[in-house]
Amino acid sequence: MLDPQGLYAWEPKGLAVVDMALAQESAGLVMLYHFDGYIDAGETGDQIVERLTDSLPGQVVARFDHDRLVDYRARRPLLTFRRDRWTDYEVPTLDVRLLQDATGAPFLLLSGPEPDIEWERFAAAVKEIVERLGVRLAVNFHGIPMGVPHTRPVGLTPHGNRTDLVPGHRSPFDEAQVPGSAASLVEYRLLEAGHDVLGLAAHVPHYIARSAYPDAALTVLEAITAATGLVLPGAAHGLRTEAHRTQTEIDRQIQEGDEELVALVQGLEHQYDAAAGAQDRGNMLAEPADIPSADEIGREFERFLAEREGEA
Repeated sequence: MLDPQGLYAWEPKGLAVVDMALAQESAGLVMLYHFDGYIDAGETGDQIVERLTDSLPGQVVARFDHDRLVDYRARRPLLTFRRDRWTDYEVPTLDVRLLQDATGAPFLLLSGPEPDIEWERFAAAVKEIVERLGVRLAVNFHGIPMGVPHTRPVGLTPHGNRTDLVPGHRSPFDEAQVPGSAASLVEYRLLEAGHDVLGLAAHVPHYIARSAYPDAALTVLEAITAATGLVLPGAAHGLRTEAHRTQTEIDRQIQEGDEELVALVQGLEHQYDAAAGAQDRGNMLAEPADIPSADEIGREFERFLAEREGEA
């Protein structure tokens, strides 16, 4: 494997700010990471990244070489044409930013397009960055399509070696093979190297998985803040407002829809309630229930990816 340092470059000013922050944060920094391109039902991870970057001051610490990692023919960057010439080009950016929460506490955000190639080298580069920047906990997040109703609380599947930070939730299956992702490989390699990692997958109703679902993003963001101690009221407030508006619109569309759709939602509600029983409804797996098998989940992931790639 080629030297991972060839994939990224440090921004000296940003790196200096991180070093000053580390002098005050002896326990280390939290790094959130999410890449656009893999399964992200309900645009769960994308919404969180957008809210954080739009609402919080930040500074670039490291930039990845997008020319080496992005397949432009698979995900063509946009150019703007005006009259007789090209006037703008939206350069793909995959970088690490230093942000500050509402209390001024620093944390890192690694985001951008998912690398199309050199995953192992990329994962090794992220590991180097984690170690150089004193990351104490790496957190990744996204949404997965599930047979759950929108009328019930969003469930979570935590993974990694710090699932203890998200009590009350557990995996719906013992083992499953699904299409891989750069984020998953990064988690796997960080775990191998002995770093603390937490992954959060929100359960998004499969019938709205291809639309923005703020409820899922809000649930993940609240889990992140509870696990890390970060204070992110601006992002949470915006998502909460959007979640209320979206739920109202979904209910309206279902009421105006056909009987088959109404029956689908009612059936999912009965299944969810049977699974939750008398326990906390936030945990849809409190009791045995008729949940999708590992093969069914794998097929659903593959179908979701295929539809997404077909729109590229």
